[in-house]
Amino acid sequence: MNDNFDAAFEKIIGSEGGYVNDPQDPGGETKFGISKRSYPTTDIANLTLDQAKAIYQRDYWDKCSCSQLPSPLDLLVFDSAVNQGVSPACHMLQDAVGVVSDGVIGALTVSAAVHAGPRAAALFMANRAMRYANTPEPQRTQYLHGWFNRLFLTSMGV
Repeated sequence: MNDNFDAAFEKIIGSEGGYVNDPQDPGGETKFGISKRSYPTTDIANLTLDQAKAIYQRDYWDKCSCSQLPSPLDLLVFDSAVNQGVSPACHMLQDAVGVVSDGVIGALTVSAAVHAGPRAAALFMANRAMRYANTPEPQRTQYLHGWFNRLFLTSMGV
């Protein structure tokens, strides 16, 4: 197990920013990357950074078993879960490490990730890029450049 959550959170939160209520964003009202659509009972406008961090750990880092993944897959899967969803992140990881894609990161997926080497990280990032590129309009046109910036900066650990 690794204890990279705090460092990963610091990197990811830098991509998420503060309060936004963009009518083009299907997530709606958002702060620190936490959207009203995903958390309808949360007071998004008054969400604190500590509250967001707790959500990130519980609903993204822990659900994707990131503490059991080797670096850099822990950060890459975490960022993907936050930005593209937990289930897609799990499936993309499983595809990248060559195990049956059931959307649950269990012992088999963790073991495959630990033994996969750097090739798995590259395959995972390619899967993310394809998912971004296949996003329907109008979100793709509006957000694709920013998503690719995020993709490449995260892959570099920035």
